[in-house]
Amino acid sequence: MMSSLTRAVALAIGLVTLLAVPAIAGGYERVRIPHDDYQLDAVLFRPPGPGPFPAVVALHGCGGLWREPDKLSLRHSDWGERLAATGLIVLMPDSYGSRGLGSQCGVKDVTIRASRERVGDAMAARRWLQERPDVRRDAIALLGWSGGGSTILAAIRKDRRPADRQPDFVRAVAFYPGCRTQSESGSFEARLPTLILMGDADDWTPPAPCDFLAKAARARGEPVEIVLYPGAVHDFDHPRLDRREKEGVAYSASGTGKVTVGTDPAARDDAIRRVKAFLMGK
Repeated sequence: MMSSLTRAVALAIGLVTLLAVPAIAGGYERVRIPHDDYQLDAVLFRPPGPGPFPAVVALHGCGGLWREPDKLSLRHSDWGERLAATGLIVLMPDSYGSRGLGSQCGVKDVTIRASRERVGDAMAARRWLQERPDVRRDAIALLGWSGGGSTILAAIRKDRRPADRQPDFVRAVAFYPGCRTQSESGSFEARLPTLILMGDADDWTPPAPCDFLAKAARARGEPVEIVLYPGAVHDFDHPRLDRREKEGVAYSASGTGKVTVGTDPAARDDAIRRVKAFLMGK
């Protein structure tokens, strides 16, 4: 007959063994996060081993999380696998698919706003991660691309500090966010160390408002850094995207609905190095 102590040890070993196994062969697992009155769909990448690990909540851009119904976009799968290999748990909430929406890149009157609903998604993701035994509750960061990057800037404001008395996010990375709203806000103050990465030739989310935002924040003593890559455009960190013109965009610098997107290998390599070091607190 198994004693209570033996049974407890066996259960503990079983839990460690479970956590030591990668989620699924594809590199990620699909999870659901309780949020308000519905479930927020998400994908989770995790390193091998029991942890606990630092984690990052990663927010997609206006195109959403998926390229096909059961295939993550190449950017998200590439970054998820890279960051998990670095030793981070990576949680990517699906803000659009969870609500029955597709790409929002051509939609002017969006219903899922970067500064409202998507900030709420990020906060729900943080709370969900903090309930996991394989996550370091006090070491959860934020990362976002484009519209997700705009959410990052809204989420790091001092007046958006979580009210649940749980550990806050520790740092944030924003790839080519739209900065105009926050740069024109008289009340913007950053509470977290933040890294903004963008191309200086970006004609979708122009860099000038972000440069202004970062310089103003630093002048106030806030730890906001911006890196502008010469000649790089929107989506410069994509693993393989030929440089091309994209049409049908709701908001573009030219007002024509046309923007330039494409991988910049040098900028991408530098960004990978910076992001890994920054998220790991190095």
